Amino acid sequence: MKKIIGLICLSFLGIHTTHAANIPEGMGVLPTQVPVPADNPMSTEKVELGKKLYFETAISKSGHFSCNSCHNLATWGVDNQPFSIGHKWQRGGRNAPTVLNSGFWSKQFWDGRAPLLEDQAKGPPLNPVEMASDSEAAVIERLKDAGYTPLFDKVFGPHSLNYDNMAKAIAAFERTLNTPNAPFDKFVQGKGDISKAAKRGMHKVAEIGCTSCHSGPLFTSNEFVNFQYGQDTGLKSVTGKDEDDHVFRVQSWRNVAMTAPYFHDGSAKTLEEAVKIMAKVQLDTELSKQDVSDIVAFLNTLTGEAPKITLPILPRPTGKALDWAE
Repeated sequence: MKKIIGLICLSFLGIHTTHAANIPEGMGVLPTQVPVPADNPMSTEKVELGKKLYFETAISKSGHFSCNSCHNLATWGVDNQPFSIGHKWQRGGRNAPTVLNSGFWSKQFWDGRAPLLEDQAKGPPLNPVEMASDSEAAVIERLKDAGYTPLFDKVFGPHSLNYDNMAKAIAAFERTLNTPNAPFDKFVQGKGDISKAAKRGMHKVAEIGCTSCHSGPLFTSNEFVNFQYGQDTGLKSVTGKDEDDHVFRVQSWRNVAMTAPYFHDGSAKTLEEAVKIMAKVQLDTELSKQDVSDIVAFLNTLTGEAPKITLPILPRPTGKALDWAE
């Protein structure tokens, strides 16, 4: 009955159901609309300001780092390193997750401590290992020096250059960084096909239980799950509760083939290695080489179309060097 209802829903959405009967329950097409908070409506001007801020190094104490330093849009929203480089060339403690499709997540960061992109955007500038700014006020002063006052006034109104609005603009831009039309999406819609190996892998992940967490169109439950792997205590580092030890937010499989290395500690260098470890640690399952190969083939079908980004021209005062403390 659930599968019949699902097929009816696909039909109402205008999606062809040629292949739908062969797709395990709970898999679907990437949504076209990203949830937007009522207090931060989207606009073309706000998104453009957010794009400038995303590439702006003035939000870091040294003037060397931007959001794009760790979440590089040229490499699928990550830096492909186990731990990112931050202030004074320190290394962070967790692998940088991709920013692509992040507007769909109900929780941000590996430990889910930020419920919205606006909350997430406020963290890195003040993190002593990442951008190391001394205060919100210090960040705003550097943005004023860099020439952002008139841009904020245009988007948010007079005297609006503040930390909250900075985060709102960055979040608005990030909500545009989505990756539709993956081969799997086209397969679900009856507009294309995937390989026999990928189809075997699709059914294998459902058979062994991967989709109990990696489900839905986003291939994540957006929830917390215990993952007893590595030294990081996960959510416990935020709550201090023993029951939250090694609990992490379930990461999406969307574009996962492009975002190595894997896990919160970046310890799995390849997707094949990550698949084997997850099956063993989470499901107590030993996969054959064929199974691993098939699952990887399926995961490769979840790579969508990367957003086309034109690098912004950042505001700068004429004839003045921006010289910060460190």
